[in-house]
Amino acid sequence: MKILITGGAGFIGSALVRYLIGETEHCVVNVDALTYAGDPSTVASVAQDPRYRFYHTDICDAAALRALFASEKPDAVMHLAAESHVDRSIDGPAEFIRTNIHGTYCLLEAARAYWTELAPTEQERFRFHHISTDEVFGALGANGCFTEASPYRPNSPYAASKASSDHLVRAWCHTYGFPAVLSNCSNNYGPYQFPEKLIPLQITRALAGRSLPVYGDGRNVRDWLFVDDHARALVRVLTRGRVGESYNIGGNAERTNLQVVETLCAQLDRLRPQTQPHARLIEFVSDRPGHDFRYAIDAGKVRRELGWSPEESFDSGLEKTVRWYLDRPDWCNQLAAKYDGVRLGLKDAAAQPVPLSGRQGA
Repeated sequence: MKILITGGAGFIGSALVRYLIGETEHCVVNVDALTYAGDPSTVASVAQDPRYRFYHTDICDAAALRALFASEKPDAVMHLAAESHVDRSIDGPAEFIRTNIHGTYCLLEAARAYWTELAPTEQERFRFHHISTDEVFGALGANGCFTEASPYRPNSPYAASKASSDHLVRAWCHTYGFPAVLSNCSNNYGPYQFPEKLIPLQITRALAGRSLPVYGDGRNVRDWLFVDDHARALVRVLTRGRVGESYNIGGNAERTNLQVVETLCAQLDRLRPQTQPHARLIEFVSDRPGHDFRYAIDAGKVRRELGWSPEESFDSGLEKTVRWYLDRPDWCNQLAAKYDGVRLGLKDAAAQPVPLSGRQGA
């Protein structure tokens, strides 16, 4: 197939692009606006492949999208382009509304207009895969897991914007017969992740000998999914998933935030030993406003119906991630120049610096 991927220069999108070009025979049309977290270097290893093309295009540009569909004639769309950081959504929700809701609408309409003009056999083959998050379901208590039937209860501007985009896709599928599938994933981690997120932030700070900020008491729980496992799952959903269905994708690796940081410190102690353990750098800081307590995914449906399960455990995936950062100091330095480390999402409080380097910790 020729697959149009939005957000293919971002973290999850680039892992998907690398997997498709490296491990399948599909062609990729990568559409990305290259905002702060989009970086062409994430797909540099496949950029010269004849099955790969890149367009520097904003999904809110409806005319550009229509022209792109007309010229490239894709067989499928995988929609990953989104603003994705909860803290940023607290400080500036407008960009999340623009990209995640209006951008999804523009993409749906461009894809639907293209699809309606296809021959019946091509219409039957076409798929639109919308990639979303478990945060649309809100927060869990100490027990239970999110399933595909869980009610939507988003608690942050980011989660609300992704819930809205999910609803748009469902509505287009139900109302217009548009052949869409959805997936909702747990927290991803791995190479090339922008260092505003927990794991790459802690790795880059630990390597610089800086404090490792942990929100609140560190007991908030997330289910962690190695990004390459997610890429494999996404291709299964696109190629084998049933139209109109949603699939939850998780790593079966629940950890508290504190456990994540402590495990990371233990791996750094082994891979980059120093005179004192890295855990001494852990520092508890003020919690995120409205911080959801726990997310957990029941991925039974994707396992039963599509035959997917994660290949990496949390420990093995985290070790691969840490080794990747250790082997690429230039990547860390490049991102330090792009991201000043100022903590976001404090709502009414003054922003507190969380530098990647320098004398003061957070």
